[in-house]
Amino acid sequence: MNRLRGQITGIESNGHISLVDVAVGDDTFAAILLESPNSAPYLAVGNTVSVLFKETEVSLAKELAGLLSLRNRIRGTVRQIRHGAILSEVVLDYRGQPLTSIVTSRAVKRLELKEGDEVDALIKANEVSLMEASHEL
Repeated sequence: MNRLRGQITGIESNGHISLVDVAVGDDTFAAILLESPNSAPYLAVGNTVSVLFKETEVSLAKELAGLLSLRNRIRGTVRQIRHGAILSEVVLDYRGQPLTSIVTSRAVKRLELKEGDEVDALIKANEVSLMEASHEL
C-alpha cells in the first residue's frame, strides 16, 4: 500500500459523499469518500492525514501531454523495476519517498521504461483512501 502524509486543504460534501483535497508537498491529491465531516470528524481543513492507495491502482504514463479527468497526476522518477512474467513492479522516487506501481510487463515494455525515466503516476480519486494521522500504526 502506498502511503503519503498530507494536510487537508478542501472538502466538498453532499449527503454522505465527500471530495477531499489533500496537499502533499506542492501536489494536491483528491479522494472521493463515502463519509462526511459529520460522520468522520477527522475530515477537517488543516488536519494531517495519510493518503493511501494500492500499487495496482497506480497507472504510469511517459511523455503525457494534455488534460485528463484524473485528478491525481504526479511526477516521479523510475528508481527500480522488478520484471515478472505477467506483472512488473515499478518503484518511483516521489519527493524522496518510494511510490510503487504494479502494471503489466507488456506495459513496461511498451513504454520502454528504464531506471531514471521521468513518468506521471495516475490514480483515480475513488481509489484513494484517507486515514486519520492519529490512527496510524
